[in-house]
Amino acid sequence: MGFSSRMDCCGQFVKYSLFIANFVMFVGGAIVFCLTLWTLVDRSFVNELLGTNLFSGAVYVLLVTSVIICLVSFLGCVGAGKEVKCLLLSYFIIVALVFVTMLIGGVLGYVFRERVQQTMRQEMRSTMALYGSRREITQAWDLTQERLQCCGVDTWHDWNRYGPVPESCCQELFGGQRKECTIFPTITNLYNQGCLYVTTNFIRDHAAVIGGTSIGVAILMIFGMIFSCLLFNMIE
Repeated sequence: MGFSSRMDCCGQFVKYSLFIANFVMFVGGAIVFCLTLWTLVDRSFVNELLGTNLFSGAVYVLLVTSVIICLVSFLGCVGAGKEVKCLLLSYFIIVALVFVTMLIGGVLGYVFRERVQQTMRQEMRSTMALYGSRREITQAWDLTQERLQCCGVDTWHDWNRYGPVPESCCQELFGGQRKECTIFPTITNLYNQGCLYVTTNFIRDHAAVIGGTSIGVAILMIFGMIFSCLLFNMIE
């Protein structure tokens, strides 16, 4: 297989452009994979407070998508390097499906972002009533409040209706010691920010990084589809 002499120069340009685009896409997919894997491992305890798999489910979708992008970009590199038309056609179809899936997911995430936050607030409040009676809920709240340095859902006053403020709300001193805040809680001895606010900011900050990388990958996918079509038609 090859190009006609008249299209040789243009064909080589398209070929190497497709190869470079897929290489960068592979790197971008690998970055998204590492970011989502770190997010899943480092903040998996938050999922217990939400009462739903919404958080981990979204991360798993990104994780699987990033793996598919890496595999597809490798397929595109091989198809461009070997000039195999069937690989280029398969590459175009898979990239188009992934691109549409990413587009629909992004639109739905933007449309329902406020509803998701409201659901998070309701679910987190419902788990507060189970603090102390269910081990996984208790551990999840303690880990969340200790690591994110927050207390309650919107404020530490949320704990008043369920009992004393947990020790994990107390501000940490040197050597792992904590201030006493369970008996007389004040803004000087406990964490003041609500966990919903901190968690939302955490998700938003990481979503911005992952989303920015995903947008870059999506743009490269568009170029990849264009170059694959051009190369497919140029190969004799």
